[in-house]
Amino acid sequence: MKVFRGTKDIENNIRDTIATIGVFDGVHIGHRRIIKEVVKRSKVLNLKSVVVTFDPHPLKVLNPSANVPSLASLEHRRALIAELGVDYLVILKFTRSLSKLSPEIFINNILIDKLSIKEIYVGENFYFGRGAKAGIETLKKWSIKFGFTVKVFKPIQTKGRIISSTLIRRLIVNGDIRKASHFLGRPVSILGTVVKGSSRGRIMGYPTANIDPHHEAIPPSGVYAVRVRYKNKFLKGILNIGVRPTFFKAKGSEEREPTIEVHIFGFDKRIYGEDIEVIFIKKLRDEKRFKDRYDLIRQIRRDERMARNILK
Repeated sequence: MKVFRGTKDIENNIRDTIATIGVFDGVHIGHRRIIKEVVKRSKVLNLKSVVVTFDPHPLKVLNPSANVPSLASLEHRRALIAELGVDYLVILKFTRSLSKLSPEIFINNILIDKLSIKEIYVGENFYFGRGAKAGIETLKKWSIKFGFTVKVFKPIQTKGRIISSTLIRRLIVNGDIRKASHFLGRPVSILGTVVKGSSRGRIMGYPTANIDPHHEAIPPSGVYAVRVRYKNKFLKGILNIGVRPTFFKAKGSEEREPTIEVHIFGFDKRIYGEDIEVIFIKKLRDEKRFKDRYDLIRQIRRDERMARNILK
């Protein structure tokens, strides 16, 4: 998959495409259905498949005080979209200026001039243009003028609830990993950069990789059995999310921000600055305070045995 940041560098030979547009936060089953149809149809018609997405998330520009974590950072989204076989990913920088473009200018300048779309696939709740006031009917109206086809997908529902990034984000934050994974169409995971930690795990014989999760939504504090994708290899491990209460004498003096650290079985490389994907399989227990590090080490051994059983 070739990636373009903005439209200036788009090659002149990208002609005759089938596209879809959206934030695609989390690339959940609703998103995946649309993207897969774009890829499938493009092969039938011998056209190129294109996904147009936005960064940062429009909410972070239009309502920054909301401070809503993403289900998937831009890098994570890019990897998930690439797995679906898309030819081109176009990342548009979302700004207030972009949000004020009229529907006609957006369609003409981006979809027609740059991508030469023949078909566009969108969800039923797709809105665009100034104030996000233009919807499906506006898109269909301009499709007649510019000569492309619009295909609209109804949202996927379960028990009367529409599957959405907002719903899945709430499930993850509340700890319902199983249901969130079902709605994502893949296991819940975070993509993060390995950063330098306190090295306490290494001193205890359990080296860990501390992870900066790129402002992605994370499950509640606790210990989890996980799989780790590093350089396209899948490894097994246990992950702790929390404030590490055992290492602070006074109750309430724990680190304010939860840390995320993973112990990868049989792995002792220093990979600071590299990205890894951590895939949540099952929660083992809540985080708790131990009387000393030796008690903690004994519990980590039990956690490892349990995780190895689960990850067989």
